[in-house]
Amino acid sequence: MPAEAGGVVEKVLVKVGDEVRPGQPILVLAGEAEAPPRVEEKPEPPASKGEKAPEAEEKPEPAPKVREAPPSAPKEAPPAPKEAPAEGRLIPAAPSIRRLARELGVDLTRLRGTGLAGRITEEDVRRAAGLEAPAGPLPAPAPRLPDFGKWGPVRTEPMSGVRKATLRAMAQAWSQVPMVTHFDEADITELEALRKRYAKRAEEKGFRLTLTAFLLKAVALTLKAFPKFNASIDPEKGEIIYKDYIHIGVAVDTPHGLLVPVIRNVDQKGVLRLAEELQEISEKARERKLAPEDMQGGTFSLSNLGGIGGTGFTPIVNWPEVAILGVSRSQMKPLWDPEKEAFVPRLVMPFSLTYDHRLIDGADAARFCRHLAGILEDPLGLALA
Repeated sequence: MPAEAGGVVEKVLVKVGDEVRPGQPILVLAGEAEAPPRVEEKPEPPASKGEKAPEAEEKPEPAPKVREAPPSAPKEAPPAPKEAPAEGRLIPAAPSIRRLARELGVDLTRLRGTGLAGRITEEDVRRAAGLEAPAGPLPAPAPRLPDFGKWGPVRTEPMSGVRKATLRAMAQAWSQVPMVTHFDEADITELEALRKRYAKRAEEKGFRLTLTAFLLKAVALTLKAFPKFNASIDPEKGEIIYKDYIHIGVAVDTPHGLLVPVIRNVDQKGVLRLAEELQEISEKARERKLAPEDMQGGTFSLSNLGGIGGTGFTPIVNWPEVAILGVSRSQMKPLWDPEKEAFVPRLVMPFSLTYDHRLIDGADAARFCRHLAGILEDPLGLALA
């Protein structure tokens, strides 16, 4: 803990494992070497010339030459960080805070910390950089990597801006959200037949009618039935923020990394319009023409890997959203038909829903997935919505 006075630690007043209260002295300092702290030294101790060291060892009473450590916590609310002179002052900041300050270009010597005993916090650094500090605890600093070159040849390349942004967003989401993934599947045999039937009409208008367009509409209808999945959590105020709009972010695989542009007011648009808009925004993403606002304001996210493959995966919630849907490759499966009393070949699409367990329970997630599957399995209802 930083001390505001210089000197020699004469006596430690606490032991390892003790519980220390705010304001409780933890040690005494004597023999200050710096000039400013000596202002408080008024009377000289009456000790003889040769007895100075033994008395300091035996008796803590020479009050004029002893200074207590600063209290471990302020009694009143700490003021906002402000500039302070950098000369002769220790910087009370953890290694993770120093690293963050370097990344954001903040000079720690110009800050006064608002943390315990004046320590500089993440909020102090972010405020000085003009950014908002995220709610929740700081992630633990990453351990130092070993020298991989000891075991064989290596090569390095700098991360792209997109990859750096993804790294920060995913790390923040993982540290903020306790995630659970629910898996389900839907029979999309009729839906795929409907898609193929209208695919040529869409191509004549200059865009492709993909399964993702139908998924967007189905998800929007499901979010209307389950508004909790379209919400966000404000833990500081203890509130749930329900959004009366549905803006869905769609993960787009580009040569530069994963981007998630947002399609707005999905519930108010038809499938063909969604397909056209989806193609437009995907092309902008691949051509690196997305504006910052094109990737902001989403209330739910969708990641469709069916065109690549896989039988299932666990997508990460895009904080501050509370849920994300992942779709994998559809395949033909034998399903039991009770009317025919026989197994029949059906096209089955596996999907997974990752959700924030602070707001959504497992039963809610199961009902959400069953409702979504019911919409996908009834394409006429989807078209009429």
